[in-house]
Amino acid sequence: MADAAAAAEAGGADWIHVDVMDGHFVPNLTFGPKMVADLRKATRLPLDVHLMIERPEDWVARYVEAGAAYVTVHIEATPDAGGTLASIRQAGARPGIALNPETDPSRLVPYLDRADLVLVMSVHPGFGGQSFIPSALEKVRALRAALDARGSSAELEVDGGIKPENAKDIARAGASVLVAGSAVYLDPDGVSAALAKFRNAVA
Repeated sequence: MADAAAAAEAGGADWIHVDVMDGHFVPNLTFGPKMVADLRKATRLPLDVHLMIERPEDWVARYVEAGAAYVTVHIEATPDAGGTLASIRQAGARPGIALNPETDPSRLVPYLDRADLVLVMSVHPGFGGQSFIPSALEKVRALRAALDARGSSAELEVDGGIKPENAKDIARAGASVLVAGSAVYLDPDGVSAALAKFRNAVA
């Protein structure tokens, strides 16, 4: 993981996106606070920690303490999204709110003024390497319009199936942050070349 983070940093990545999965909210199990703390020591880049877990409010403090710059929770996973976003900010990180592909973006609207990041999942969360779901573009457009109407400076992030070939359309729809995993780390030309392809695509 340290080598992967170093490769991304050397290649010009802006952030490191960390997917935390609990095996319940999504059917996979990944990094806990210890891994985030270890990554924090391994890179100077901000850690964008995406909690795909049930009751994320119970874990906010531990991930902020571990070194998360952003902590994003799912609207589908917490009974008190507003309170959870407030607790992330109070703990010292920037709060984010996410939605799954089947969730209507209107569910996020009440929380846009409380979030520094809004995340549209463009695949079903839980596994890497999936194909981009085209209907996500309309959600990005709707949320971009809602953020702009509020004069919000929140980042609009898209995660899942993002490649240089679709990056331009996603950016044009209003995304300000693109998350890529397989398209970066499995590029036969290497991580730096992959990141350059993304930058060229959205330039």
